[in-house]
Amino acid sequence: MKVAVRVRRARYGGRDWRVICPSGDTGHAVLWEQQVCTCGYELCVDRRAAYRIGVLWLLAARSRHSVVWLPLRGAERDPDESLAGPRLDLVLSHHSLQLRASSWPRLRGALDAGAPQTVSVPAGYLPDAADIDHTTWYHREQRDLIHHRVHADTLFLAGSAPVLRQTARSLFEVAFEAPGSAPGEEAAQHVCREMYWPDPRTGDSRGIHVAYRSHWPAPA
Repeated sequence: MKVAVRVRRARYGGRDWRVICPSGDTGHAVLWEQQVCTCGYELCVDRRAAYRIGVLWLLAARSRHSVVWLPLRGAERDPDESLAGPRLDLVLSHHSLQLRASSWPRLRGALDAGAPQTVSVPAGYLPDAADIDHTTWYHREQRDLIHHRVHADTLFLAGSAPVLRQTARSLFEVAFEAPGSAPGEEAAQHVCREMYWPDPRTGDSRGIHVAYRSHWPAPA
């Protein structure tokens, strides 16, 4: 599984940072914080975006020394965005990086222009659905969690490689089940997945509702 990226670097806070951003056409995607739904966040995508964001999600799990940044706030408006909350960018990282959300604006501002690359993730790195036991996420002794925070119009998600790999599966299921592969072939069909990261210690079960959209407004 391949995706075009731009690898950007910065020296900040006494350490070197490596930030991976999508390059080229990622597809249609928009993320916002829900105001009328308890799931927390809404991510609307076309088929191309679901697949490419899924690969980048796996890359965040596989490349634990890199931050993955998806600047989604500038995307075109989704047709069902009338009840949407604030638009958000998305930052993914392995929890061992200990990226502080409060430091992100300055780190982002320090990034160089970067260099384009094509990166790949083995298809076998995506776990099979049958191998994921979602019930363990609700055990009080569970400590392998996704930690989330919103700061500076950005949703930050940090977790271990296994939990990032497991949650990435929702994006690929949307990509593989969405009809068609080109705008003229896509039927008006709803495909969605719930991507939850419950914390059994607090009862918090926020997550992302990933929804496929076949029709997007034309660029202004």
